[in-house]
Amino acid sequence: MVRSRPPSNGKSKSKGKHVTGTTTTKGQVYAQDGAPESYGLRAGVLGPVETLAQSVSAMAPSTSPSLTIPLVFALAGNATWFVYLMATAATFLVGFCVSRFAKLSASPGSLYTYTAETLPPVFGVLAAWGLLLAYLATGASVAGGGLYYFGVLWQQFLPWTHWMPPSLPTLGVICGIAGWVAYRDVKLSAELMLWIEAVSVSLILIVLAVMFFHFGIRIDLDQLRLKGVSGARLGPALVLAMFTFVGFESATTLGGEAKDPTRTIPRAVLQSAILGGVFFMLCSYSEVLGFRGESAMLSQSASPLHQLAARIGVSPLGVGIDLGAAVAMFACVLACTTAAARVLLKMAQGGLLPQALARANQRHGTPGAAIALSAGLMFLSTAALALGRVTGSDMYDWMGSLAVFGFLTAYALVALALPFARRAMGQHSHIVAALSIFTVAVMILITVFDLNSADDKVHARIPYLYLAYIAAGLGWYGVQRAIRAKR
Repeated sequence: MVRSRPPSNGKSKSKGKHVTGTTTTKGQVYAQDGAPESYGLRAGVLGPVETLAQSVSAMAPSTSPSLTIPLVFALAGNATWFVYLMATAATFLVGFCVSRFAKLSASPGSLYTYTAETLPPVFGVLAAWGLLLAYLATGASVAGGGLYYFGVLWQQFLPWTHWMPPSLPTLGVICGIAGWVAYRDVKLSAELMLWIEAVSVSLILIVLAVMFFHFGIRIDLDQLRLKGVSGARLGPALVLAMFTFVGFESATTLGGEAKDPTRTIPRAVLQSAILGGVFFMLCSYSEVLGFRGESAMLSQSASPLHQLAARIGVSPLGVGIDLGAAVAMFACVLACTTAAARVLLKMAQGGLLPQALARANQRHGTPGAAIALSAGLMFLSTAALALGRVTGSDMYDWMGSLAVFGFLTAYALVALALPFARRAMGQHSHIVAALSIFTVAVMILITVFDLNSADDKVHARIPYLYLAYIAAGLGWYGVQRAIRAKR
C-alpha cells in the first residue's frame, strides 16, 4: 500500500516509498515538513499565547480542583500532591517526545502525523483512531461535567424552583455553541478559551492565597511524610491524575495555524505540562490542608473550593469559582472540538475517512464538516447516556476513563517513533532514545494501573469497549487497503 497525502508544494511525497515516480528519504520528508501544511486552514493567525490557550483549555485546569482532585484524594489521601508530582513527571516525558516531533513538522494531524510518518502504517492507524477517540471522549466528558456544574449553580441560585432544566437541551446548547464558535473563527475560539481559563484560574489562586493568609503559612507534615498512604492505591490514583493532564498536547493540532509553528507549538506543549503540574500540585496540597478539621471529607464535597471560600469568609469567590468551572467546561468542549476536527481532517487527507471531511471552509478557514461531526458525536454520546439516566458527574468519570486509553495509546506510539525519526534525520541520540523507551514503559505501566483499578462493572467494561473500537478502526483500514489493492 502507498501512503500519501495532499502535497504542500505541488508534489507527492512519501517516507522512502515510491509515489508518482518520486522516491524520497525520511530525512528529506521531515526537512520539507518544516514548512507547515495549511489544508485550507488560515496560516499563522495564532500567536504564542493563543496557541498555549488551546493546550491549557483542553486540560481544563480550573475544573480539576473541584472534580478530579477529590477523586484522587479518595485514593491517595495525604499523597495527593505526590501523585500529581508523578503525573507531572510522566506528562513532561510525553511532552518532551511530542515537542521534539513538533520541531520537525507542523501538521493538523499532530500525534497521528508524527507516528504515521515514522512507523509502519498500522501504527499510524492506531494513533489516528486512538487520538480521535481521546479528543471526542474528553469533549463528551467535560460536556457532562458542564451539565453537572449547571445543576450545582441552579441549586445555588434557584433552589426554590425544585426543578432542574432537562439534560438533553443543556447538552445540546453546550456542544452546539462550542461547534459554532470553532467553525466561526479559530482565532476567536482561542481568545475565548484564553480569557475563560485565565479568569477561572485567577479566582482559584485568589482563594488559595486568602486561605493561606487566613490560616497562616504552615507546613503540613502529614502530607510531606505521606502519612497513612497505601502504596497499592497510588497506581489507580495516578491514572486519575493523568486524566487531569490529557489534552496538554492539543496545541500540536493547530499545525500551520500557529505563527512560527515549529517553535511556538513545542513551547506551548512543554509550558502547559509544567504550568499545569505546578497548579495541580498547589491546589491538591492546599485543598487537603484546607479541609483539616472539617466535618465533611474532601472526597465527599460537591464543590470543595466553594466550601473553602465560605470557610475563610469569601463565599462570593466560591460562587465565582463554580461559575468559572462551568464556563471552563465549555471552553474544554470547544478545545476538544477544535482538536478532534483537525485530526478528522488529517485522517481524511490520508484516506482513512471520506474526503468530505478533508475540506476547510473558504470563508472561515475552518474544517466545517469535521467540526460538525465532532460536536455532533460529543452530543450524541452524552445524550445517549442522559437518556439512560446517567448523571453529569458519571458522564465526566466514564467518558474520561475511556479517553485515557486513547491518549495513552497515542502518547506511547509517539514516544516509540521519536528515535526512528531522529535517526532518519541523522540526529540520533542515545539519551533521547533512552528517554523515549522510558516514556513508553511509563505509559504501559499507567495502562496496567488503569486496567487494575476498575472497581465496578462499568469501568471494567471500558477497556473492552476501547479494544472493540480500535479493532473496528483497524478493520476499516484493512478493507480500504484491500479495495485500493484491487484498483
